[in-house]
Amino acid sequence: MTLNFWAVTAALALMLSSGSRTGAADLSVDKPQIQGANLRIEFDRNLRSRVVSRFDNKDTTMGPFSASETIAAADKSWTDFPMTNQKRERVSDAFGTGERLVVTGRSGTLTKVVTVTMYDEFPTMAFFDIQYTNTGTNKLNIKGWTNNAYTLNAQNRNGRPAGDAPPFWSYQSGSYEKRPNWIVPLHANFRQENFLGMNASDYGGGTPIVDVWRRDVGVAVGHVEPRPRLISLPVSMPDSAHAKIAVTSRHAVSLAPGESLHTLRTFAAVHQGDYFRSLADYRRFMMKQGFQMAAPPDDAYGAIWCAWGYGRSVQPKQVYDTLPTAKRLGFKWVTLDDGWQNNVGDWELDRKKFPHGDADIKALVDRIHQEGFRAQLWWSPLSAVPNSELLKSHPEYALENRDGSRRKVSWWNSYYLCPADQRVVDYHKALVRKILVDWGFDGLKLDGQDMNAVPACYNPAHHHERPEDSVEALPDFFREIYDTAQAVKPGALVEFCPCGTAYSFFTMPHFNMSVASDPTSSFQVRSKAKTLKALMGDNIPFFGDHVELSDGADDFASTVGVGGVVGTQFVLPSLVKKRSKFDLTPAQEKKFEKWLAIYNDKMLPRGQYLGQLYDIGFDVPETHVIRKDQTMYYAFYAKHWKGPIELRGLEDRKYSVLDYVNGKNLGTLSGRDARLTVEFDKHLLLEVRPE
Repeated sequence: MTLNFWAVTAALALMLSSGSRTGAADLSVDKPQIQGANLRIEFDRNLRSRVVSRFDNKDTTMGPFSASETIAAADKSWTDFPMTNQKRERVSDAFGTGERLVVTGRSGTLTKVVTVTMYDEFPTMAFFDIQYTNTGTNKLNIKGWTNNAYTLNAQNRNGRPAGDAPPFWSYQSGSYEKRPNWIVPLHANFRQENFLGMNASDYGGGTPIVDVWRRDVGVAVGHVEPRPRLISLPVSMPDSAHAKIAVTSRHAVSLAPGESLHTLRTFAAVHQGDYFRSLADYRRFMMKQGFQMAAPPDDAYGAIWCAWGYGRSVQPKQVYDTLPTAKRLGFKWVTLDDGWQNNVGDWELDRKKFPHGDADIKALVDRIHQEGFRAQLWWSPLSAVPNSELLKSHPEYALENRDGSRRKVSWWNSYYLCPADQRVVDYHKALVRKILVDWGFDGLKLDGQDMNAVPACYNPAHHHERPEDSVEALPDFFREIYDTAQAVKPGALVEFCPCGTAYSFFTMPHFNMSVASDPTSSFQVRSKAKTLKALMGDNIPFFGDHVELSDGADDFASTVGVGGVVGTQFVLPSLVKKRSKFDLTPAQEKKFEKWLAIYNDKMLPRGQYLGQLYDIGFDVPETHVIRKDQTMYYAFYAKHWKGPIELRGLEDRKYSVLDYVNGKNLGTLSGRDARLTVEFDKHLLLEVRPE
């Protein structure tokens, strides 16, 4: 159950703006401001604002005053609102104790009330409620609004990163067909809109945060609504000295005289280091609204062999014949991937591969279990091919565009089903029961970039109150799948793989394994791990996806070093006609034996990922740390590195240092000044154990 955040704050804002709340103080200073331990928001007399970070007894103004909260009509924008009133008070509500500032301004016939709340428990975050009221006699046709639009200055020459380091790095949360990195350096003329609706036919959605940081400090903005919203989070770098960040909405609304518009509940946050802390703080705040991550089964950390290397033409015999090798190498899960079904949508067995139907698939699962594995089945919900029996029998299940056409999922050559229609939900729940109970699988691999977001639905058969009902119902759809899975098979593994998209935070409580999700590089494996561990915490295992998708098709180190679950889609060359990078050659088999032994011995996914210790953008070499009991595991990555490395986060005591991949003892060091001079190619993984 989620709390109605707006209900808590709006009533307080209304009482404060009218001066009726006990204890409210009428402040007469020219420039209102509100501050906590680490953040101050300052306004000028026109209700423009700026962000000031407060770390290490130093106040850092991040940029100039700007028109941070604005509203626009087709022919006019309101940016300046000369202040008419301000009030501030101490508050205590469902989200904690803190300070609240309410400032009021007026521009023509439009009155603006800005309510900013800072809670003691969240000293780096300020939460904004913005209300616009039409006080004129004519209707206003509003086309959109913007909150938390800030211009950020690059560091001055003395504080600027050395060498050719960029002025800023950024976390980008939009989903695009090209599947770009989520973590990028900014350069002049950079711009990314980060629209959280559909950016292609079947690519959209994301987590409602963007972050831009310098070497010393960063700023994040976003919204804290409990549902997905169709907003943009544009990030740009118009020149070499500035970056811009904002939350925008292009939802049109008509304001009659006397009517008010409330924007979404948004926030601004500051942090040191990279974006990890702002995402972790966002997760902590959303937990106050009822968001809790799922619990994984104990066996979720077992290494995964997936049959996808054999492709959609996979035959049961290929799976049977590969099991002994997968067992000998130390894998614990077997995934039957795409290719078992007759089509996308009906999800019946392909009778050419399983001529005896259910008996054949149950026999395969039984064999997987007999060999000591857990069994997982690939499945892509919410889509159906045009000639499926499902759409022939139930055309009303389809999601429809405004013109009545069906929305295509281009990757599967299929159509969207509407997650807001209860009949669609019930159909998928029945499939879960069939897979886990009737067929005996132990887990689901939910797959498809189209799972991350859906378009607005205009199908009249669904009786939606608003077309956006489909967008906002998507998390509920996956909650029904997850809850059904746990009800019929407690401890079932539910893996969520939204193929290259930027994950929606709102679905995260409804699966118990995240995935690097078709990474295009080892950096994506590592950066996605950092992002998902910030948003979901350490208790949800992160699957680094098939190692063949990493640099060189063999970079186990990038998954092991960040505390990920390892996996592969290797094939036995004797079982395929064509050679490929998936072939388990004798040389590859030796690598697999080595890395599986390391993975199963160290079991770093059960440790704590210390994402705040190193900046993934500015710290070189790139570094990640896992703490397990009292031992620290450092992972350094670079094409080639020769020079000093710093081991942060150690106590003031002696430690022994081991290169655990190569079994090389690097001696001892003191945690007070933990530095080593090393040389390595690609990676260096260290175990640092207290003596």
